[in-house]
Amino acid sequence: MSEAILQAKGVVKRYNKFTALADVNLNIRARTVHSVIGPNGAGKTTLFHVLTGTVPITAGTIVFDGHDVTHEPDYRRVRRGIARSFQVTSLFANLSVRENLRLAAQGVDSKRALNAWTPPHGALDHADTVDAILERLALQRFAGTLAGVLSHGQQRRLEVGMALAAKPRAIFLDEPTSGMGIDDLDDMKRLIRGLRDDYTVVLIEHNMGIVMDISDTITVMQQGRVLVEGRPDDIRGDERVRSAYLGNMITGGRA
Repeated sequence: MSEAILQAKGVVKRYNKFTALADVNLNIRARTVHSVIGPNGAGKTTLFHVLTGTVPITAGTIVFDGHDVTHEPDYRRVRRGIARSFQVTSLFANLSVRENLRLAAQGVDSKRALNAWTPPHGALDHADTVDAILERLALQRFAGTLAGVLSHGQQRRLEVGMALAAKPRAIFLDEPTSGMGIDDLDDMKRLIRGLRDDYTVVLIEHNMGIVMDISDTITVMQQGRVLVEGRPDDIRGDERVRSAYLGNMITGGRA
């Protein structure tokens, strides 16, 4: 069993009098797929915000790769190896797939990020990285295509690729299969499974078939707290989970 790359201990997040997260503890193992599930309002996205540094923590500690990152801003966590894709598509629609990936790779370098649009040699600096990501995404033949004309599923894969361009150790994916058809779902499942070979994947996903198929560990949240955590088989058979919110959806199998 791999060691934990990310640990959250006693994490609390409050917005004025509202407690969005209450005493959340997580141990996310390296090179695994760790899914976070639960109904709307359970605190999943807030947890992602806190772990990635998008919003400040109220109490508790967060340790990533042996470093206390509790009070570090998001850009410092990116440099330590945390990358994230968001639920809403956020691409440069009028740039090619290759240019989107190049800008994502270049943006990690603070000295180059402000000149992302102009350096003629910048594309060459990141060519190998971009080519490797295109192959991983199965988007090689779309490298010169404008991102805005890709299918929805291809755009979501490109977003994952832009996160990979930061050369992270852990990648946070917020509902990467949202709005996809069956063929696109299969492509995304294959992509996420393959990421586990080189990265830690932390996933928010409402499609229970996908969660059960690709996860090593599942954390179930309810009202800002961890209700239960375990392997897919453990979660599938847990009556607390079934009766609380998922009912017959938590069956696994083909999404």
